[in-house]
Amino acid sequence: MRRIHGASGTQGYGERAAALIPRYESIVFEEHHRPEMHLLPTVQSHILDIGAGTGVDAAWFAARGHSVVAVEPTREFRAAAEERHASPSIEWLDDALPELEAVLARGQVFDVIMLSGVWMHLDEQERGSGMPRVASLLAPGGVMVVSLRHGPVPEGRRMFQVSGEETMELARKQGLRPVLNVQTESIQASNRVAGVTWTRLAFRHSA
Repeated sequence: MRRIHGASGTQGYGERAAALIPRYESIVFEEHHRPEMHLLPTVQSHILDIGAGTGVDAAWFAARGHSVVAVEPTREFRAAAEERHASPSIEWLDDALPELEAVLARGQVFDVIMLSGVWMHLDEQERGSGMPRVASLLAPGGVMVVSLRHGPVPEGRRMFQVSGEETMELARKQGLRPVLNVQTESIQASNRVAGVTWTRLAFRHSA
């Protein structure tokens, strides 16, 4: 995913935003993130939400007193998020993997990094270059949450079949220790019918 709007991993999202926005907004955070809920902080923390979409996750964190930097390269999603989930605790950035230029320029580290349904949009080279950048943004003791989609690729999208094993190996090389690895069905009925499943991963900064 590059900062050029509509390129690479963002392919197909802007064009279908009108249909996708209400679908994403209907997702309940606690249901979607049930496998990793026990790893999320209960004290005020700094959150980085990469590929934040329409802002459902960012809004959940902000409502619980956390400070959120929400990264979303698709203009249509970002505009909808800022309108629907306006909050002084959320800062929106037009940035994208694998470079994350704007985020890295801040010189900030985060207690939680969310990569929900994002990583499988990157090809092998992008995943290899992206992981060191993401890992450098995680504070000591912090948690990175990654979800990988498996199954048929929606028409017009750019996705790759990415394994949990590959992702864990990339993370280990950056000093990130796996603390969660579970397989789940999709919470969306249409995806379940299509045979979509997910790998839910989480990593702890070992420093």
